Amino acid sequence: MTRRDQIVSDKGSGEDSMTSSHGDGCVYLVGAGPGDPGLMTVRGFELLAKADVVLYDFLVNPLVLEPVPQAAEQICLGRHGSGRILSQAEINQKMIDFARQGKQVVRLKGGDPAVFGRLAQEVAALEEAGIAWEVVPGISAALAAPSYAGVFMTHRKYASAVAMVTGHEQDGEDVSKIDFQSLATFPGTLIFYMGVTTAPDWTTALIEAGRDPRTPTAIVRRCSWTDQEVIYCTLEEVAAELAERKLRPPAVILVGYAAEEVAFPTWFTRKPLLGQTILITRPRSQALTFSRMFTERGAGCLLQPAIKITAPLDWSAVDDAMSRIEQYDWLVFSSVNGVHFFFDRFCKIYGDLRRLGSVRLAAIGPQTASAVESYRLQVDLQPAEYCAEELAVALKSEAGSRFLLARASRGREVLAETLVAVGGRVDQIVVYESTDVKEMDSVVADAIANQQIDWVTVTSSAIARSLVSLFGPALHQVRLASISPITSATLLELGYEPAVEAKVFTMEGLVAAMQQHIEATHGVEKQSERPG
Repeated sequence: MTRRDQIVSDKGSGEDSMTSSHGDGCVYLVGAGPGDPGLMTVRGFELLAKADVVLYDFLVNPLVLEPVPQAAEQICLGRHGSGRILSQAEINQKMIDFARQGKQVVRLKGGDPAVFGRLAQEVAALEEAGIAWEVVPGISAALAAPSYAGVFMTHRKYASAVAMVTGHEQDGEDVSKIDFQSLATFPGTLIFYMGVTTAPDWTTALIEAGRDPRTPTAIVRRCSWTDQEVIYCTLEEVAAELAERKLRPPAVILVGYAAEEVAFPTWFTRKPLLGQTILITRPRSQALTFSRMFTERGAGCLLQPAIKITAPLDWSAVDDAMSRIEQYDWLVFSSVNGVHFFFDRFCKIYGDLRRLGSVRLAAIGPQTASAVESYRLQVDLQPAEYCAEELAVALKSEAGSRFLLARASRGREVLAETLVAVGGRVDQIVVYESTDVKEMDSVVADAIANQQIDWVTVTSSAIARSLVSLFGPALHQVRLASISPITSATLLELGYEPAVEAKVFTMEGLVAAMQQHIEATHGVEKQSERPG
C-alpha cells in the first residue's frame, strides 16, 4: 500500500491540532500542484481526506479530489466560459462562513498558493475574521514546467538566477509596476505567469527595454497534463505563436538562453499513453488506484462512477452467518468490495480475526486475494483464470463442503448454482449494495459531447448496463475497453462492441490490453516540436 493509498484508507481518522481561539473550524490553503495528482504533497492529501468542505479552482485536476470524503461538500469556484466565477470577496466569505460552522475547510488552489495565488487577500480576510488558517505549499508551474519541457531553469553557462513575473497585473493600473529595464538585463531565466492573453504587451515591453528579440523561449501549456503542449520559439515570436495556434491559458512562458539547451525533451513525451483521455467508471473507492495505472503511463483520466457501493441496509443476515462461521468450510469472495465490507463488519463485531477458526478462504482473482491479505490472512484457493466459472470449477473438488459466499446485492448466480449442482451446501450473504449512478457529472457530459474522451473502461457487467443507461448512443463515439469475456458479452448483448478485451481479467490486464492496442494502431503523437 502506498502512502497516498494509506491516506485515503484512513480518511476521517485522527484530529488536527489547528483550531481557532473561538472554537471555530480551520481553513487550509492548499496548493494542488500544476496538474498531475502525483505532484501534490502528502500533507495536502491528508487534509483533503479529512475535509468537511473543499473550495477548489476549476483548473485543479479532478483526480486530486478523490480522497475527499463522500459526505464532504465540494464547491467549484467557477469555470471560464461556463457560468459565473466567484469574486475574491465571495470566496473569502465562503471560507469564513464554513469555518464559523466548525468545519475543516480546504481552499484548494492550482500550483502553489503563495505564487500569484491571491494568498495575501485570503489570509488577510481570515485574520480579520479571527479564523485559524494554515498554508500548505504546492509545486508551482514555474518549477514543474522546465522539467516537463526538458529545459534547464538554471545553467552554469546561461542562467545564474530565476525570476517569476506576472503577465497580468492588477486591473485598473495605468502604469506597469514591472521593471522591464531590469528584466531586460536579468542574468538568468524569466518565467512569465498569466502571460498568454497579454503576450503582445509584455514581449514588446521587454524587447524595447533591451532584451534580445532572439532570446530562446519555451511556452508550456497545461504542464504535466496528458494534453501538455510545448512550443519552442524566440521572444519575438511568442505572441504570433500563441495567436496562430490559438492557445489558451493556463500556460507559463520560459524566457532565457537556458531554454535553448533542451536537455531531456522526451522523458514525458515518451510515455505510451500520452494524449489519451480515459474515462474511469469504477466506484470512487477504487478509482484512484485504477486511474494511477493510466496517469503513470501519461494518460489523462476523468471519473464517472457507473455504480455506487454502499453498506447493506440490513446487516442481520450477515451477522447471523458470522455468528456461525465455524460451521462453514469455505468463505468465498468474488470481489474486493466483498472482502472489505465483510471483514470490516467482522472486526467491528468480534475485534479478533482468530474468531474465523479453521474456515478456508477462496478469492476469485489476485486483486481480491490481495484485499484478503491486507487483513494478514492467507488465501487458500485462487483459480488460474479470474472469473466465477473458473472459481466454481476450482471448488468442485470440495463438493461436499459447506460454503459461505460474500457477495453484492446483485450479480451473476453461476458460482452458487455450480456448487449446489455438485452437492455443495451454499449460503449467500449480501455484504454490500450495488446500485446504478443515475446522473452524469457535468464535466464528463461536456467531454463526451465534445468527443474529448478516447476510452471508456468497463470492468463488470453491472457497470456495462449502467453506462448504457447513462450515456446511451454516445458510447458509440468512444472505444470501450472490457475486462473479461463475460463483460464483453454483456456489452454485445446491449449493442456495443468493445475495442479491446483484457487477456488477464484484472485492472492491470485491462491497462496492458489498451496500451498494446494503442501502440499497434496509432502510436503516441508527438506533443511538442522544436522549430527549425
